[in-house]
Amino acid sequence: MLGSMTSNVAPNEMGEFLKKRRSQLSPPTVGLPSPSRPRRVEGLRREEVAQLASISTDYYTRLEQGRMQASAPVLDTIARVLHLDDDERDYLFQLAGKTTVRTRRRGVQKVQPQLQRVLESLTSVPAMIQGRRGDILAWNALAAALVTDFSRVPEKHRNYPRLIFTDPAMRSLYADWEGSARIAVAQLRMEAAKYPEDPRLIELVGELSMRDQRFAQWWGDHRVAARSVGTKTLIHPVVGEVTLDCDTLTASTDLDQYMTVWTAAPGSPAHDQLRILASWASDQNLPTSSGWEA
Repeated sequence: MLGSMTSNVAPNEMGEFLKKRRSQLSPPTVGLPSPSRPRRVEGLRREEVAQLASISTDYYTRLEQGRMQASAPVLDTIARVLHLDDDERDYLFQLAGKTTVRTRRRGVQKVQPQLQRVLESLTSVPAMIQGRRGDILAWNALAAALVTDFSRVPEKHRNYPRLIFTDPAMRSLYADWEGSARIAVAQLRMEAAKYPEDPRLIELVGELSMRDQRFAQWWGDHRVAARSVGTKTLIHPVVGEVTLDCDTLTASTDLDQYMTVWTAAPGSPAHDQLRILASWASDQNLPTSSGWEA
């Protein structure tokens, strides 16, 4: 029985199991860059697993060595990091003497029809629809012209926080990149509190923590922020420096889905710049989206 397992044998078995599983994964399979040099031992390193699971390397090392008993949430996170299937996850919980409760997987997120219709009607302002974790679900041509051509980004990487930290063009686009990046982290932290067991969010945080030291630092600050109105100054390669108002519209039928819209007051220089950008986007024939599922 799970509750009667002793701790003097199972932890060692669990450690061997964890070592074997991480040896079967490579950094690219978990979203990390390929190593620049050949490794003496194949697979993920302990510190990489720890970073992806948002725990300390010392904690994970002691867990593998049988000197630490992990909680069920930590085991669940490690199971996701190591890409364990349901049977392997159950086995890990059994070795740890924990009762396993399989987390209900959240359904596929589809663009709400009402938001899609609004998006399609917006031809003079940039707008895009985002979902859980900041995933980019849909966008119009002006959003592609203002921010980036999202159609060129692989679907699994169409995530706004990820783009801010991994796309060099985004760093030069925002006049205050650090401020925008900090807000993105704080909003992601707010969502993590809402869905602490979301496997894709856990993977995203782990990946960005490994790839960017500032993300790891700001994530560790535990600052949070809700989505609200604001102002962004962009250094755009076509229209130059432009300051736009940003607002978010939440779908009443799916509170995890919202539309971000960039606007400018009529008659303002920024309003004229948006008109120039719209003309340029029309010439470029930038593709819009018909609604992505995430």
